[in-house]
Amino acid sequence: MVENIKWLGHASILISTGGKNIYIDPWKLIKDQPKGDLILITHSHYDHFSPDDISKIVRNDSVIIGPHDIFKIKTGEKKEIKPGQEINLNWVKIKAVPAYNINKHFHPKSNNWCGYIIEIDGNKIYIAGDTDFIPEMKNIVADIVILPIGGTYTMTAEEAANAINIIKPKIAIPYHFGDIVGSEKDAKLFSSFVLNSEVKILKIEK
Repeated sequence: MVENIKWLGHASILISTGGKNIYIDPWKLIKDQPKGDLILITHSHYDHFSPDDISKIVRNDSVIIGPHDIFKIKTGEKKEIKPGQEINLNWVKIKAVPAYNINKHFHPKSNNWCGYIIEIDGNKIYIAGDTDFIPEMKNIVADIVILPIGGTYTMTAEEAANAINIIKPKIAIPYHFGDIVGSEKDAKLFSSFVLNSEVKILKIEK
């Protein structure tokens, strides 16, 4: 399944499988990206919720899922979600999980911003959104985990590795580095702290 995951830079992910395209937090996209069947937005900060970028990939029948404060998009079928809620689209199941800071103020828990567990093709992919290593992660079950490692606004590389060592997925993928905060050095540091999961450091694909 990991071969179906593309990192588009910063916190933008594209999962393509079975002729379907799932975008998470599309930002700084080029014009020729494939259209999205499903677009997931974790929260409303500009580097995660970009109406201009969404307009490049949305169709009238695209489904856009996100928290209450991102619905300024006029195209597509919009579905609001909160942590703890699930949406089943038949070909994919989406569960929203909490994403928030515990030792900084950028992402308050009260905002009900989200990470997501994406269940597709018999795999569960957890993409954490902008978050710290929060207690709820101890209950996450996923085959592939994608965590922010850039620090400042989210977990550091070491904190993210500690989360991976608790969740114990088959594959761990670092993201949210290389633009605004964090660097490839953080990704390598993350890899050095992960104990049992296989770490895949993706290259940006455009």
